Amino acid sequence: MISKNKIKYIHSLELKKNRKEENVFVAEGHKLVGDLLDNFNCKYLAATEEWWNEHPSAQADETAIVTQEELSKASFLKTPQSVLAVFQQNIVTVNSSVIRDSLCLALDDIQDPGNLGTIIRLADWFGIEHIFCSPNTVDVYNPKVVQATMGGIARVKLHYCSLPELISQLGDIPVYGTFLNGENMYSKELSSFGLIVMGNEGNGICPEVEKLINNRLYIPNYPQDRVTSESLNVAIATSVVCAEFRRRML
Repeated sequence: MISKNKIKYIHSLELKKNRKEENVFVAEGHKLVGDLLDNFNCKYLAATEEWWNEHPSAQADETAIVTQEELSKASFLKTPQSVLAVFQQNIVTVNSSVIRDSLCLALDDIQDPGNLGTIIRLADWFGIEHIFCSPNTVDVYNPKVVQATMGGIARVKLHYCSLPELISQLGDIPVYGTFLNGENMYSKELSSFGLIVMGNEGNGICPEVEKLINNRLYIPNYPQDRVTSESLNVAIATSVVCAEFRRRML
C-alpha cells in the first residue's frame, strides 16, 4: 500500500522547489513509465498487481503493489492509470557543439506546460535530440510537462541556459526564428543543422534574442489575402517548422 506520508511526499513534488531539492520527478502511465525505466533511475514504483504481472522485471529502489483506489490518492491525473513512479533527474551538461552537427531547438520563455511537453514530443518524432531553454521556460520536470511528452523526455535532452550567451557562441551557424516579417519558409533555403528559436506564447522572441537571429522565417497562411487568426500556437508553429526542415532532408 501507499502510506499517507508517501502520498504527501508525492504531492509535494508538484512544486518545482521540492523537485529540485529532492532531484526527482513524477511520471504516470504504462507507456511513459515504461519508456523512462530504461533511461532514468527509478526511486519509487507503485503499481497495481495486474501491472506487476505484466512487468515482472521492473526495478526500483522502492516498490509497492497497490489498488487502483490507493493509486488515485497519489495521482496527479483526473483519470489515474495503473502505475506511478518517482524518478531521479538526469544531469544534463550544456554543450553548444551539438548545434554545429545537428538541428536543435531553442525555447524563449515558454510558459505553458502542455506546450513544452508537446514540443518535446514532436522533437522526439522529428529526431531533434537537444532543446535549449531560457531560464524562465517552464520546468521540464513539471508533472504536466512530463505527461505531455508521452515518453519523449526519455530521448530528448533539455538544457537550461542564457539564450543570448548561447547564440553569441555560434558564429556563422544558422539561427532561425519565426516572424510576421520574415521570409516565406517554403521558398527559403534551409540548413540540415543549426538552431530554431521559438518564442513565448504571448510576447514571441525577446529583443535580446531576436537581434542575434540571422535567418528570419515566416509561416504563410493560405490563401495569403484571407483574413485569418493573428498567429499560431507555439507548439503548432514548432511542428510546422520542424516538418518543413525534415522534409528538405528526404
